[in-house]
Amino acid sequence: MTWTASSFTWQTTSTSAEKMMICSGDQMPSGSFGIMAEQGPETISTDELFKGRKVVLFSVPGAFTPTCSRRHLPGFVGQVDAIFAKGVDTIACTAVNDVFVMDAWGKQHGVGDKIHMLADGNGEYVRKLGLEVDASGWDMGIRGQRFAIIVDDGVASHVAVDEPGQFEVSSAEAILEFL
Repeated sequence: MTWTASSFTWQTTSTSAEKMMICSGDQMPSGSFGIMAEQGPETISTDELFKGRKVVLFSVPGAFTPTCSRRHLPGFVGQVDAIFAKGVDTIACTAVNDVFVMDAWGKQHGVGDKIHMLADGNGEYVRKLGLEVDASGWDMGIRGQRFAIIVDDGVASHVAVDEPGQFEVSSAEAILEFL
């Protein structure tokens, strides 16, 4: 199977009546992510991640997938210093993947301690954000949409969600324009 945007359509998994998508000015929902620590997998809460901090949280549909691996994560790796220079305390990448996959993917791209690799293994957090998609057509199950959110002390100050099959508004360069 060829993995192209034109051969697949993302489908959101909830209607607007069921769940609203996070918007600028909204409080980020509470939750947690898996992270890899020196001793093995651990959990970080959204309070630990967002409280009193300026955070850029970006999401990819899947670690090791083409656009995510060639452009999205590498873009943030390449712009990490410029983003921190704009007053950001933390850059975090999340995907509906397990902590071991996120850790291996981060190591492959040399993120070091500059970008937190957050596992949303069951898609619970993207569901709370209203940004989940059904990628069953590609045998990927429920995933997160491609997005980036600038979070100021737990409040979403900028929400950028790419259209299905696109990679524009959630790029590191696009986020730099809003910082």
